[in-house]
Amino acid sequence: MSQATHKLVLALAAVVMSMAAGAAPGAFAADKKERSRAERALREGDFAAAEKIYRELVEKDLKDIQARLGLSYAQLKQRNLRDAYDNAARALALDATSSRAHAILGSALLATGDFPLSIEEFKTALSFNQNEALAIAGISMLNFYENRAQVALLGLRRAVELDPNEPDFVFNYAQAAARSERYKEAADGYETFLRIAPRTDADRRARIRGLIEFLRYIAVQGELYDTTGSPRVQVEFELVNSRPIIPVRLNGSKKVLRFVVDTGSGMCVVSDATARRLGIKEVARGGLARAVGGGGRFEIVYGFLDTLQIGEARVSNVPVYIREFHNTQESVDGYIGLSVLSHFLSTVDYGEHVLSLLRDDARPALSVEQSSAANAQSATATPPATAPRRVFEIPIRSTSSGFWSGLVHVEGVGKPTNFIIDTGATVSVVSTQLNEREELSRFEQKFRLSVYGAAGVTEDVPMLMLPRVSLGDYTHANLAAAVLDMNPINETTGFEQAGILGGNILRYFRVTFDFQRAVLRLEMIPNYTPPPISKEANITPQGLE
Repeated sequence: MSQATHKLVLALAAVVMSMAAGAAPGAFAADKKERSRAERALREGDFAAAEKIYRELVEKDLKDIQARLGLSYAQLKQRNLRDAYDNAARALALDATSSRAHAILGSALLATGDFPLSIEEFKTALSFNQNEALAIAGISMLNFYENRAQVALLGLRRAVELDPNEPDFVFNYAQAAARSERYKEAADGYETFLRIAPRTDADRRARIRGLIEFLRYIAVQGELYDTTGSPRVQVEFELVNSRPIIPVRLNGSKKVLRFVVDTGSGMCVVSDATARRLGIKEVARGGLARAVGGGGRFEIVYGFLDTLQIGEARVSNVPVYIREFHNTQESVDGYIGLSVLSHFLSTVDYGEHVLSLLRDDARPALSVEQSSAANAQSATATPPATAPRRVFEIPIRSTSSGFWSGLVHVEGVGKPTNFIIDTGATVSVVSTQLNEREELSRFEQKFRLSVYGAAGVTEDVPMLMLPRVSLGDYTHANLAAAVLDMNPINETTGFEQAGILGGNILRYFRVTFDFQRAVLRLEMIPNYTPPPISKEANITPQGLE
C-alpha cells in the first residue's frame, strides 16, 4: 500500500466517523455478553465467529472502538488484510492515540510486505504505549525478516512477557530462537505454543510436534554446519533446465551424487531413494507440509548427515529433509539449501557454469560501520551509485520459512512486490492471487507447462510473458512466468510472496548470495543467448513451519 493511499484511507475513515458522531451517546450500548462471546471465540481460534459477533456490535454502535478493534484483529488473524487495515483505520478516526489500532495497522502492512509503512505504525503505537505488545512483536518480526534474528529474539521475549497467552508471539519467539541456533529454547517455545494455542489445526500441530522432536535431537548433536576443508572452492556444475547441478559426497562416501543448488529451499533435501541407498535414517517426522504440485501436501521426514562435501569444502552435522522426488526424468539426488550456502559467500556463475564458495571465516571482516550499514539496509534501498554498469545489488530479506526474498516490480502492477529468489526453479512464477488482482491474464500465452513441485505434478499450468520485470535498477524484457497458487507457501513465509524468480532470469547473470550483507549481487553475462523454454518445469519452495 503506497503512503498516499495509506493517508487517503485514514482521511476517508475520519469523514465516515464524523458522520456517525451525531448519534446519541450510548444509543447503541454494546452487549457485554456478546463481547465476552467474541473474546472467547478469539481465544478458541474461531476467528470467523469472533468477526461475526464484533461486526454485529459495530453495527449497533459505530463509535464502539473496542468492538471495531476486535473486528479488525479477528480479520487480521484470518489474513483478511485489507478489511483488517480498513477497520483499524476507522478505529483511529475515533481515537488517533489508540496504540492498539496503530499496531494492527502495522501488522497488516507488514503481512503484505510493506515494511516502511509498517515500521511507522509500530513506532507510533509505541509512542502512545511503550508496552503495546503487538507493536513490539511487529518490530521484532521486521528485524527477523531483515536477518537480525538475535535482536528479534530479545523483542519477542518482551512481547511474550507482556502477553504470555498470545500464541502468535510464542510461535514467533520459537522461530527466532531456532534461527539464532538456540534449539532447546526453540523446542521449549514450540511446546508452550502447543499448550496455549487453539486446538483447531490438527495438521499444523502435528508438524510442530515433529519439529520439536527434531529440534531436541539436533540440540545435542554438537555444532551444526561446522565448515572445514578448503576455505575457497570452485566446482563446475551442469545446467539442466536452468538449474545448476553439482557433484556432492555424503557421509564420507566415495559415491558422487547429483545435487541441485537450490536457494528456494531453507534446508538441504535428500531424496527418499538416495537416503535408502546410503542408509540415511530418519531422526524425526510429523505432519504434512504444503507445497506446489499434485495434492499440495507431502509428509515431513527429518534426517541428519554427518558430512556433506562439495569439492574440498566439508560441512559437518547437516540437518536435512527426506522426501520423494516426483520428476524421474531429471536424475537428481538432493538439493543444497540456504542452510549450507549461508555459511559461504556463494556465487553461481551461469556463464562459466561454476559454483564458487568462500567460507565465512576466510572473508575480510566487516568493520563496525560496514556491518551497521549492511544491517540497516531496507528493500527500498537503491544500489550504490559507484556500482559498475551491468552490476546490480538487491537488498534481500529472509522469510519465516527460510527463503530469500527481494522486491520485484512487474509492469502493470502498481508497486513492487516480494518474490522468492530460487536457483532451483526452472522458470519464474507469479501467484494466482497477483495474476487475478492485477489482471495479468492479458499476457497469457497458449503455451502450457507441467510443473514438478515438492508435493507432486501439476499439469496444464498457464504461462505469462511479462513485458518488463525490474529488480532494483535492472529491467528484464519478456520474462516467462508460470501462474501458480502461492497460498501453500505463503502460509509459512510471514509476509506475502507474490512470485518466484527462477533460473530463466537468473541464468543471465553471475549471481552472488552475500549472506553477511544480506544482498543479492547480479553481474550480467555478456552476449548470452538463452536456451528455448522447456515444457517441463521444477518449482522447489515448500511451506514448512
